[in-house]
Amino acid sequence: MNITLSNVAPASFAADVVAVGVSSQGLARDPILARLNQATGGALMPYLKQEGFKAKEGQVLHMLGRGRLKAKRLTIVGLGDQAHSARTARILAVQAARAATSKASSLALVAHSLDDASLRSLAEGIMTGAYRYTRYLTGDRKPAHELKKATILIDGKPTPAARNSVADGQAVGESINFARDLVNCPPNDLSATRFAELAALEAKRFGVACKTFDKKGIAKLGMPLLLAVNRGSTEEPRFFHLSYKPTVAKAPKVAFVGKGLTFDSGGLCLKTADGMLDMKADMAGAAATVAIVLCAARLELPIEVHGVVASTDNMSGGDAYRPGDVFPSRDGKTVEIINTDAEGRLVLADALAYARELEPDYLIDHATLTGACLVALGSYRAALFSNDDGLLQAYQKAATTSGENVWPMPLDEDMRDQLKSSIADLKHTGSRYGGSITAALFLREFIGSCRWAHLDIAGPAFQSDNRITQPKGGTGFGVLTAVEFLSGLSKSDTTRAQSL
Repeated sequence: MNITLSNVAPASFAADVVAVGVSSQGLARDPILARLNQATGGALMPYLKQEGFKAKEGQVLHMLGRGRLKAKRLTIVGLGDQAHSARTARILAVQAARAATSKASSLALVAHSLDDASLRSLAEGIMTGAYRYTRYLTGDRKPAHELKKATILIDGKPTPAARNSVADGQAVGESINFARDLVNCPPNDLSATRFAELAALEAKRFGVACKTFDKKGIAKLGMPLLLAVNRGSTEEPRFFHLSYKPTVAKAPKVAFVGKGLTFDSGGLCLKTADGMLDMKADMAGAAATVAIVLCAARLELPIEVHGVVASTDNMSGGDAYRPGDVFPSRDGKTVEIINTDAEGRLVLADALAYARELEPDYLIDHATLTGACLVALGSYRAALFSNDDGLLQAYQKAATTSGENVWPMPLDEDMRDQLKSSIADLKHTGSRYGGSITAALFLREFIGSCRWAHLDIAGPAFQSDNRITQPKGGTGFGVLTAVEFLSGLSKSDTTRAQSL
């Protein structure tokens, strides 16, 4: 999609759709709305009242231009009771693009601010709002329209800085959409092998280094737990490592690790049919990890960023691993298997042990790890665990800014005993109560002395319906927060970051 800037007035701009965001507090006195009302001959404000438009967050109302506006249609998006910000800019862009995509090929958005964050959020929101996964639709099901052009309407002449902000926002949006495509792809088409191939292709496209290891290579790396999970499958596993290194000296180093289960049947501890239905999304943490590294490269962040992914499916073939089996791990600890449907923490254990050897300043993993997290926090919020208070606070702040919901969870030491085994160093699961906590405690065993954060994204990674800023299906959750966190580790903030 082509996204440009223009200083043409909204009423005079020719497009299929012109969209403006309005807060509930400013509904009666918004200057842009007042000018549009004048352009429509005073028809707009009575129409808003007639339709009961209260500018609630995410509320959308359409009005035909009827020759009084250059645009064919005017779209008003409610922003709730908040002041204009990067968050409300994202809401406006997502809602407007989503509404326009099925009926229009051109869209114009009215910017309320020229600050970097707002312009970037508008461009990012246009890209993510226009997202649709249509690869398998044919005939009449295939969309007849595609949003091809978007313009952000601003006061004053567009500056190079403003254009750079828009380009950055588009890069972020495209990275999120790439993660969504990976998550939405059906498991018969996205094996671990294909996942690694797609990641490598995108890495090459954006100048990111990528090392991929096949089954023999994984064995040489010493990853018995990843291989154990793969034993029941006819598909080979893959382990891949993406790395972006900026040209600046002494850049902070951040390693992201992603759970890459391309399909999870539960193994011998078989899931129900309903429980398997969305298990193509069990690699959402890995998809986010790949997208984060690619986005860091595209934004040319002065941060060294690594992405480590362990990928396989979890099946129940004749050689499948069993409850009661004991396997070593990459770092030497032995693990007794309790439930084969708790496979994610096993592949992450070997991947975390690998990533810690990179000696990162921060080690962060994303995983659709536990149903217990869904029970605790619901479908719209991720659990955030960390062994470092400074990192926890920085990541919470980044999540708040990005509009992604997280909630800090405890690494409760009283629950560590649940992981004790009588025949091995560790059991890999504990009680069903507090299951997301014991899963995090298990992962902590493999991080060494790293400052570490674990995000259990089992809820928000895949949605059953459209939400205000997230689509049905794969959401790309975690990418925005990670990019915001990395952006905070700019060169001028290196000293502060090292003290966290």
